[in-house]
Amino acid sequence: MAAEFNLAQLLESVAGVVPDREALAWGDRRFTFGELAERARRFASFLHERGFGVHTAREDLAGHESGQDHLALYLYNGNEYLEAMLGAFRARVAPFNVNYRYVRDELQYLLADSGARGIVYHSSFAPVLGDILATLPAVELLVQVDDGSGNELLPGALDYESVVAAGDPAGPPVDPSPDDLYILYTGGTTGMPKGVLWRQHDIFVAAMGGRAVADYDAVVERARGGGMRCLLLPPLMHGAAQWISISTLNGGGSVVFPRETRQLEPRDVWDTVEAEQPLMLSVVGDAMLRPLLAELERQPADLASLRAVVSGGAPLHPTLKEKLTAMAPNVMILDAVGSSETGAQMSQTHVPGQPAPNLFTPGPGTVVLDEELRTQLALGAEEIGWLAQQGSVPLGYLGDAAKTARTFPVVEGVRYAVPGDRARLLADGRIELLGRDSVTINTGGEKVFAEEVERAIGAHDGVDDVVVVGRPSEQWGQEIVALVQRAEGSEVGADELVAQAAQSLARYKLPKAVVFVPTVVRSPSGKADYRWAAQRALE
Repeated sequence: MAAEFNLAQLLESVAGVVPDREALAWGDRRFTFGELAERARRFASFLHERGFGVHTAREDLAGHESGQDHLALYLYNGNEYLEAMLGAFRARVAPFNVNYRYVRDELQYLLADSGARGIVYHSSFAPVLGDILATLPAVELLVQVDDGSGNELLPGALDYESVVAAGDPAGPPVDPSPDDLYILYTGGTTGMPKGVLWRQHDIFVAAMGGRAVADYDAVVERARGGGMRCLLLPPLMHGAAQWISISTLNGGGSVVFPRETRQLEPRDVWDTVEAEQPLMLSVVGDAMLRPLLAELERQPADLASLRAVVSGGAPLHPTLKEKLTAMAPNVMILDAVGSSETGAQMSQTHVPGQPAPNLFTPGPGTVVLDEELRTQLALGAEEIGWLAQQGSVPLGYLGDAAKTARTFPVVEGVRYAVPGDRARLLADGRIELLGRDSVTINTGGEKVFAEEVERAIGAHDGVDDVVVVGRPSEQWGQEIVALVQRAEGSEVGADELVAQAAQSLARYKLPKAVVFVPTVVRSPSGKADYRWAAQRALE
């Protein structure tokens, strides 16, 4: 019988064979695997002593139910995020991500929906958190991480470093299970955030390198051989960043943060590349890569160590890939496709001179289901279907049985995750990714995928960022609107952008209006905020 894995036990296994190897580098802060594992155990001991853990066995629960206490991670990137997350796993507590850009009402909704019993947060967030605590009766534990903001501890809150220092380094007397939960909240850029419930074994297989190892011995041997050094730019509140960081640690590699982790500072990133010599740079889409390339043009950097740039969560535009290839011809550029509900699904390696912005090679278990969710589509099928994942998939959405049934249907006796992406399966086995159905625009009886229009307009040198939405129209039902952030110094006009798009799009896909905005609003992970865009288009 194949082994099943728990994320806390994976860290302990790696730390046991390479305790003195550097696991995390963040400016002047350096942590070996032994130190990282011990700090996680100390935090786990604290949680256990406070009565946090499992209260209902997994086998007694439905897919949308949790039997564990939940811990909110309301943090910027840093060692505390990884320590608290891994420590919670060790204590059999389920941590989950909090979008630190949420305003009061959004934050209140998320913390109430999650049923959080505890919150670990940076002191910068103390004022907004303190304003809503009275509305969150389930919250009984506050742990505040000092970030130099000067905000005092909230009433009843404990200092993070004091908690870690006092915790038992041996860890709590509990045995983590492969059934323990990994909870990932969706971004909420197209609707309300939902908590996706994964078994830890399943997320390890689906997104954290678990397909390459059969048991813990194989994990240990892989780690002993030495892993890669990865510079992580996306926030750990984004699933792709968690997956890459934990994969790197499980492989015996080192996670590196730039000195500034609250916002993207391009010069700081390239200085970190020169100082830390990472093998891989992790980004999310054009919103991160574009300013990085602009800074590289302004002031070159030594990229000798860099061998790969990986984008997860948002594909990179072909023009940016070509620009990066010209600057760093030895760097492989990889687009990875996945979602909170599927894990990693597909990838595309950039081939210079051969742009294929939405054609991807599927991974194990990635398929396209037909429109009615009755069967898998065959190779070369012309029809548009649903991108789906089988095998290691989530249990469901926290507290939502109905949406769990819709998103994780059983088709021909097999359970799938179908989060809502539209796709077409080509004859050569590649998958053409068309876009998220929730942002598809129905105009004049035709379906238009917002991402396709965004790619066409974004190819113009005068465009720094763009997001496309539909708005009500008496004539068309919906009309296409492009919200455009001009590049610095650009005076490009609407007619020029529409003419640019017309080179690659059918007439009915062209925007009926172009709205120029100072900044396109995106989440900290780089994903477009379509709710903001729809409201702005109406205005």
